[in-house]
Amino acid sequence: MSSPNRFDQLQHRVADIAPVFRKPLDSPYDISNELFEALRHVLHDVGGQPDVPIEYKEKVEEPWEMSTYVTCECLGWRGVWNSEERRRAENDLGATLYFGLPYYARWATVAAKVLINKGLITPDELSAKLDEVRARLKEGA
Repeated sequence: MSSPNRFDQLQHRVADIAPVFRKPLDSPYDISNELFEALRHVLHDVGGQPDVPIEYKEKVEEPWEMSTYVTCECLGWRGVWNSEERRRAENDLGATLYFGLPYYARWATVAAKVLINKGLITPDELSAKLDEVRARLKEGA
């Protein structure tokens, strides 16, 4: 399968999970104070927002989560990014991906995006590596 087809398939998958309701805005001068407040809201800044009580549970990280953490820290040590770039890249995922992905899956996703955007890897190299890892995991299962 060629890369454009894979990209098109990815775009369709993302569109399938994107929020359906969206009211286009014509002019920033015609919005209410309430809408302006909502537009200024940063995805990760959920402090003070209404929510239901949730039970705190201790969690032991899975091996893939710790590997993701260590990989991302190594990217920082090697000067690929810093913590602020990572956080900004997470915010830029958009609400669907930000709230839809587990914590370390967001880290892995933004690491891939940053590496591609900085020209350190190509999408084809990333796809090939993912295929290699999937095959290795399948063999081990």
